[in-house]
Amino acid sequence: MKIGDFDFDLPASAIAQHPATPRDAARLLDVGEDCRDRVFRDLPGLLRPGDMLVCNDTAVMPTRLFGRRDDVAVEATLIEDLGGGRWLALARPGRRLRIGQRIAFADDFAAEVAAKADDGRVTLAFDRDGPDLLAAFETYGGMPLPPYIRRPRGGDPRDRIDYQTVFAAHPGAVAAPTAGLHFTPSLLAEADRRGLGRTMVTLHVGAGTFLPVKADDIGDHVMHAERGEISAAAAEAVNAARAAGGRIVAVGTTSLRLIEAAADDDGQLRAFSGETDLFIKPGHRWKIADLLLTNFHLPRSTLFVLVCAFAGTGRMQAAYRHAIAAGYRFYSYGDCCLLRRSEAS
Repeated sequence: MKIGDFDFDLPASAIAQHPATPRDAARLLDVGEDCRDRVFRDLPGLLRPGDMLVCNDTAVMPTRLFGRRDDVAVEATLIEDLGGGRWLALARPGRRLRIGQRIAFADDFAAEVAAKADDGRVTLAFDRDGPDLLAAFETYGGMPLPPYIRRPRGGDPRDRIDYQTVFAAHPGAVAAPTAGLHFTPSLLAEADRRGLGRTMVTLHVGAGTFLPVKADDIGDHVMHAERGEISAAAAEAVNAARAAGGRIVAVGTTSLRLIEAAADDDGQLRAFSGETDLFIKPGHRWKIADLLLTNFHLPRSTLFVLVCAFAGTGRMQAAYRHAIAAGYRFYSYGDCCLLRRSEAS
């Protein structure tokens, strides 16, 4: 299967630079046999009493750092925790950095360039670890927005709130589970009133999830592993909802990937703690998810491949054409769609 089968053209003007205000005013494309234009606050009415929302409660860490190496300004976006105070980072200007150089992010906060990769990534060894390092991120860091969201140096302070879901409880992500960005307390209250269930799982989103596939054959693409956890209580809630006839609604591709990785072949969700590198492609044997709420994704990405696997490639190509023509806003701060699982994807 070729990655070119999952390509499409998107005008730059369609890429959202800020979220809708209020969050639940974002548009929602209801994708079934046809496409229906709605708004996100319609969501509770599109579901049935007893359906179970599975939400990701990871919290994004402010891991975009601005510092100096001698007289050169440096911007580093941390993308993977390597342990021991060492982080893999995308740095600018990465080519001018040398192993052993010190980058000062504040008078009392610095890192050393410990390694460089051929693809321009660097390993930074910080001068502290653990809670002290996380506290420094909170003090000096900005939100690690994807590069298609343009911000001045130093970032926009509103992103501290905008790029965090109402579910955020466990720091560990370097990118937001963006489908969750549309929820508001009032919408959750309406969901409760209508008898919808809700449970939390945790997948700490890594930057690798959003990278384009460079291999021509998608079978040659290697997914980055991400850390996840499903409590016994969450697994029991999902299984009970299914047993009672409720549908499982994955809020975002991150929740979807985690529950599909942790489910048995008989569709029972199990408690889980560890890493998953599941790459969902057309032909995937679905175990547990019935509906998917998700934003609009990059062309030639693992996430667009995933939604095609879930709802059907032809249906998703048509849905994206509709969304572009109708002026939907794309990517992390953009609008979203509600998908039904297709058994013939």
